[in-house]
Amino acid sequence: MEIRTATRTAGRVGVISAEASKVLRNTYMLLAMTLLFSAATAGAAIVTNTPPLHWLITLGGYFGLLFLTTALRNSAWGLLSVFALTGFMGFTLGPIVNHYLHLPGGSEIVMTAMGGTALIFAGLSAVVLTTGRDFSFMGKTLMIGILVAFVLGIGAVVFEMPMLSLAVSAMFVVLMSAMILYETSNIIHGGETNYIMATITLYVAIYNLFLSLLQLLGVFGGDD
Repeated sequence: MEIRTATRTAGRVGVISAEASKVLRNTYMLLAMTLLFSAATAGAAIVTNTPPLHWLITLGGYFGLLFLTTALRNSAWGLLSVFALTGFMGFTLGPIVNHYLHLPGGSEIVMTAMGGTALIFAGLSAVVLTTGRDFSFMGKTLMIGILVAFVLGIGAVVFEMPMLSLAVSAMFVVLMSAMILYETSNIIHGGETNYIMATITLYVAIYNLFLSLLQLLGVFGGDD
C-alpha cells in the first residue's frame, strides 16, 4: 500500500514507498502498545506508592536496556526488549506523576501535560505526513542540543539548581518536538527502516515531552 502526501517543495502529490509505509504502520502500532504498557507500569508504581528511583539507577536502567534493544533490533527478541525498556521507563515515571497528583490541582496538571503531549505529537506528525517535508537537516543540531540539555540536566540534579532544571525542561520541550518532526520525516523518506528503533525514538520523545511539560506546568501551577 502506498501513502500519498503533499510535497512542499514541488507543490504536488508525492508518494511514500511501500517499504516506508510498512515501517510507519508498524512503528505506530508498536508505539501505541508500548505507550499502553508504559502507562500500566506507571499506574502500578502509583498504586503501590513506589518511591522515586535514584537518578543513577534510572539512567543505568535506561541506557542498559537501550543498548540491549539496539543490539536485538533485528530479531524477535528486540520486541521483548522494547517492552522491557518502555515498561521500565513507565515505572520510573509513576512516582513522579504521583508527586504531582498530590499537589493542589495536581490532577489538572497531569491531564494538561498528557493532553499537551498528545496534541503536540499529533500536530507535528500531521505536518510531516501531510506536507512530506524532509527534516533530515535537523539531525546534527538535534544531537548537539540533546547532549547539551542532558549534561545541563544532570548538573541541575547534582547541584540542586531548580531554575536550571526549569530551563532544561523548556529546552527539552523544543528538542523533543523537533525530534518528532525529524524521526517521522526519517521514516517516510526511508532514512529509518527499522520500526523497533523508530518506536524507541518516538517513545523517548513523547516521554521526555510529557515529563518536561509536567515540570513546567507544576512550577507555574504552584509547585515549589
